[in-house]
Amino acid sequence: MSHTIVFSSDAPAPIGPYSQAIQAGNTVYVSGQIALDATTGQLVGNGDVAQETHQVMRNLQAVLHAAGLTLRHVVKCSIFVKDLGNFGLINEIYGSYFEADYAPARETVEVSRLPKDVQVEISCVAVAE
Repeated sequence: MSHTIVFSSDAPAPIGPYSQAIQAGNTVYVSGQIALDATTGQLVGNGDVAQETHQVMRNLQAVLHAAGLTLRHVVKCSIFVKDLGNFGLINEIYGSYFEADYAPARETVEVSRLPKDVQVEISCVAVAE
């Protein structure tokens, strides 16, 4: 099966050997997004997990938009956090981006370190209708 690279200038450019997303058939696999501002290339939030989470979700939306999709098409998310003590706040913000009837499957995992020492990273899988 062939695949297509998805790129959005409204999301941060990859900082390594990967694509923002890959579309294979009607499925889009979005790479983990962190709280980088696409315009400045700078981290958003200065360690404020709420600001970081909002930026991550905006970045995911931008990549999905480039593939012609929205958060409504997301079927699975993976959330990586530096401190599960922040789970409640991250969960509240994350949940505000999804309609209740379209909340995707997901897991949340605490990790010891994330790129650029951010607090949260989220990836997702979306399926076109």
